[in-house]
Amino acid sequence: MNKILTRAITGSIYVALLVAATICGHSAFIAVFGILVIFGVWEISNLCSQSGDKNNLLILVIDICGGLCIFISSFLNATSANSPFSPLIATAIYGIIRFISQLYMRGNAISQLSHSCLKILLVVFPLSLLNYIHAAPHGHTTVLACLIFIWINDTGAFLIGSWLGKHRLFERISPKKSWEGFFGGLFFTLLTAYLLNIYFPHYFAGFTRIQWLGLAFLVSIFATWGDLIESMIKRVSGTKDSGHILPGHGGILDRIDSLLLVIPTSYVYFYLIS
Repeated sequence: MNKILTRAITGSIYVALLVAATICGHSAFIAVFGILVIFGVWEISNLCSQSGDKNNLLILVIDICGGLCIFISSFLNATSANSPFSPLIATAIYGIIRFISQLYMRGNAISQLSHSCLKILLVVFPLSLLNYIHAAPHGHTTVLACLIFIWINDTGAFLIGSWLGKHRLFERISPKKSWEGFFGGLFFTLLTAYLLNIYFPHYFAGFTRIQWLGLAFLVSIFATWGDLIESMIKRVSGTKDSGHILPGHGGILDRIDSLLLVIPTSYVYFYLIS
């Protein structure tokens, strides 16, 4: 019971923090999601060290600082049309520094550089793209809707999977996930999108009902894939959780794994329908 209570309290605080950051303006948004960048990069570094590549403090510092620079430059670029800051320039500078620094380090250069690329591709780039979604018209509610869809999908998949789950979805990577749970999560996510459009049409504006349902459909699928990708990385590293910063939940990556594929997918989706 204590574990359940701890998990519930931590989850409630986490949800409240992300919702507040999403609706309370750009400053709160960049602060909270910037912290997610830091811990996401840090936790991937720890997972990589568990898979046989010893943690290097200098690499970690360069990757965190580079990731933050890319994230902040994308925020400034998204929120100001005249911003001189470019995430492409930030990425180029990070790449130059990272490659040159590798010359002075011991260990497997290919492995260490690959792990740095993993941190940028899996954590930094998706969270940086989120700045552009958040800064767009109706961006606050769009990001909030994506978060709601992810949480509903996770909850629906867990409940239906626990009740009816018999056919494994991806047993090699995540033995507990089932097709029944997947379709249960998809159903509740689509239902949530429909109800939000019906009862909160002015708040969740900017898209037609079909477009909202399309977003919910994509979120459900890519949230599941994002979860599986993190499970794959943890399985290779031989760990159950990505970290221990969230009591009852594990690490930051364990909470944002579903978001990391949803963001670029949603960005492309919004680009195509706008």
